Amino acid sequence: MKNSIYLIIMLFAGLFQSCKKEKELTVLKAVSFSSSLTANKSAVVLSPATDTSAVVTFSWPGVSFPIKASVTYTLEIDVPADTVGAAAWGNATSVAIGNDVLSKSYKGKDLNDLALSMGIGSGTTGNLVFRVKAYQDRATYSKAVSVKVTTYLAQAVYPHLYIPGDYQGWSPATAPTAAALQPKIYEGYIYIPAGVTNYFKMTTARDWNHINYGDAGAGKISVDGNAAGLLAPEAGYVQVSVNLNTNTWSAIKTTWSILGDASPGGWSTDTQLTYNPATQVWTVTADMVSTGSFKFRANNAWNIDFGVDANGKIAYADSPVYGYNAAVNNITVPSSGNYTITLDLHDPSNYNYKLKKN
Repeated sequence: MKNSIYLIIMLFAGLFQSCKKEKELTVLKAVSFSSSLTANKSAVVLSPATDTSAVVTFSWPGVSFPIKASVTYTLEIDVPADTVGAAAWGNATSVAIGNDVLSKSYKGKDLNDLALSMGIGSGTTGNLVFRVKAYQDRATYSKAVSVKVTTYLAQAVYPHLYIPGDYQGWSPATAPTAAALQPKIYEGYIYIPAGVTNYFKMTTARDWNHINYGDAGAGKISVDGNAAGLLAPEAGYVQVSVNLNTNTWSAIKTTWSILGDASPGGWSTDTQLTYNPATQVWTVTADMVSTGSFKFRANNAWNIDFGVDANGKIAYADSPVYGYNAAVNNITVPSSGNYTITLDLHDPSNYNYKLKKN
């Protein structure tokens, strides 16, 4: 009997020890970087001559996690003011480095684009702060390192930007375009039907594998692939622009009309055009007179309007993106009569209009 009681006591003791040991195994062991992130340069002066060469390289030690598996590394970049306080690193740009990769080099052009996107003005000097996140079953961060970057004003390198969004299924391959009518200033028009979220982004290629621009807040753009989309003010026909010199963007809903003493309403009353989503053009049928002239204008105001240049091609007379152009003339009809007038803005490289006498 004593032997039986002894065996029962030992069995319970073993179970207790087993549970205790199992509980100990669930405690996560601390992991950290064994030494700091390093940069091979503390200051970089950029120019077009450095575009294709490596200007700075970041290196860091591997982090050992209890589980023998790949560790994912991400480089985070921020400005100094955003790396302190309760919201420290909350606005950081994240660049995926990969599994078990322990260095990242920047070519001059890429670092210049990054610095400009983070608010360092063209041709000025500012500091960027870098740190590395190592992640497996949890995250740990390296100490940060600061690099002083002097930027330069780069000319447009993309003939177009592409504007995917919820309105067309987030597909860069089929997205409308924005064109650079001035260096690094892009503009185009998109049609957003009712019932979608009105979010969109801009990409430098017809895919998500290159730079894409999202919202950095306060009217600024971000090159962080995880940034939120840009938000149009409402559904409709929207003028979209991005200025890569100042890293700003805008989206303005527009309706279009004609105004002038060649049109039915003279210079006091707009004659409205109607948009056809199927043909992507604005049209109106109206009685016009050859002794007067007119312009196309948006939102019944002189903030966005078209006339013609010296070659008879449609051109902005007023634009919040490109400013005022005094050389743009009013439009005339060749003879008085009833016309179908078409305004086509779907291709920013070829804005055009047509006058068809009925």
